[in-house]
Amino acid sequence: MLLSIVIFLPLLGVIAIALLRGFGATAVKGIALVIGLLTFVISLGLYTGFDATTATFQNVTQEEWIPGLGTKYHIGIDGISLWLVLLTTFLTPVCILAAWNSVEKGLSGFMMSLLALETGMLGVFCALDLFLFFVFWESMLIPMYFLIGIWGGERRIYATVKFVLYTMAGSALMLVGILALYFQNGNSFDFTTLSGPFEHSHLLFLAFFIAFAIKVPLFPFHTWLPDAHVEAPTVGSVILAGVLLKMGTYGIIRFCLPLFPDAATHFTPLIVTLAVIGIIYGALVAMVQPDLKKLVAYSSVSHLGFVVLGLFSKTSPGIEGSVLQMINHGLSTGALFLLVGMIYERRHSRMIVDFGGLAKRMPVFATIFMIVTLSSIGLPGLNGFVGEFMILFGSFITDAFSKWYVVFAATGVILAAVYMLWMFQRVMFGTLDKTNEELPDLNAREIVVMLPLLLFIVWIGVYPKPFLSKMQKSVGLVVTKVQTEPAMGRAEKQMLRDPQLVLQETQRAQREDIEKEAETK
Repeated sequence: MLLSIVIFLPLLGVIAIALLRGFGATAVKGIALVIGLLTFVISLGLYTGFDATTATFQNVTQEEWIPGLGTKYHIGIDGISLWLVLLTTFLTPVCILAAWNSVEKGLSGFMMSLLALETGMLGVFCALDLFLFFVFWESMLIPMYFLIGIWGGERRIYATVKFVLYTMAGSALMLVGILALYFQNGNSFDFTTLSGPFEHSHLLFLAFFIAFAIKVPLFPFHTWLPDAHVEAPTVGSVILAGVLLKMGTYGIIRFCLPLFPDAATHFTPLIVTLAVIGIIYGALVAMVQPDLKKLVAYSSVSHLGFVVLGLFSKTSPGIEGSVLQMINHGLSTGALFLLVGMIYERRHSRMIVDFGGLAKRMPVFATIFMIVTLSSIGLPGLNGFVGEFMILFGSFITDAFSKWYVVFAATGVILAAVYMLWMFQRVMFGTLDKTNEELPDLNAREIVVMLPLLLFIVWIGVYPKPFLSKMQKSVGLVVTKVQTEPAMGRAEKQMLRDPQLVLQETQRAQREDIEKEAETK
């Protein structure tokens, strides 16, 4: 019940805003903020009540939904989805507060879209029924379409249509894969009862993986992302980078690796190659961007390449580092987009060439920007370092691919320092342009928006144990499936999942031992 409340409470806020929007902008913003904060506070109960000693799903609710289709309202969380749920409920009120004074038209629609989007994202991370998962996956497209298409920049329609078309193309492939699993699973969409080996597992793997690779986005499926980021309103970019992209990496670890371990092993060299290309390509393209927002957008392509690399290392440190890096990227890149939005509201420009010397005029802004920049490039003591180090370590000790992949991927860390620090130097130091002499520093509301992000950036960097301990059992189960099963024969895999076959095989072995003993005598 607690998990259902967390998922659908934002929809209550949508209804409340729709009914009370006539009371003015303050009432609309107040309702949205209260609902966002309440959802986050309630979601903390998922963390405090979570049993880290087991890999089984917790807070499970299972009710009949469409009996004729064999689909149920089946939700639950494990140590992987727990953190993505908390990241979503944490970033939403931050975004509401960040957009407090930046939305001039259609405020009620904006807040309703933001809250509806939260429900869709939470549903994706909690659904244990494949049909329900697909419904949530598709439903989040609608509010995101409105956020970019109505409140975005000049080329918002182009960016929105491109975003939807890419996602829908991947969704079509995933739907085919879901239906195939449905018929192979005895006409059931229940994820917890899925057991392979599946027929045409390589094709099924690709159907799911391409859908998730588009959402990540993994090179070369990334071209929709810069347009969507640049044209989206500030909080749209925060949610897009902070949560929506993680739906892709979450799908890989939830479906692709444990359900199709043979196919995952087969395609690992190709996928890791694409991940390393994405790391280096994203960093090089970010380095030459004149637009602050587009620079941060391409940095996401690079950073999420590390996440994919860690997932396909198939080691506990690599996958744990990837899950932690999903959280780190949501915090650091979300903070960067918020800072870019704050300076854009003052200067109405995102071009790096229009700035310079801002540290003299805006010292608080410069200090926060510096911390977030160092976090993004993985400075020890901040969150980015822990995730990237675990990914590179897990990838180096794996037998899944050559260590040369890790060597090339590590150059992405160096390139990240180049483009982020060079950007920071050009914006914050040098001669202060006359146009920027009157820019005000961050106000109290903006500082309040940034402080929670800074808190977690430092906390994870200094003491990551509370974040890693909750996910270890769940990650360990994924590692066991993806490492052990590809080494087995088909008959062995079937026995592993069928207790009756195990019993029969044991009895057969005992009979053979008795016969051998009789022959010896």
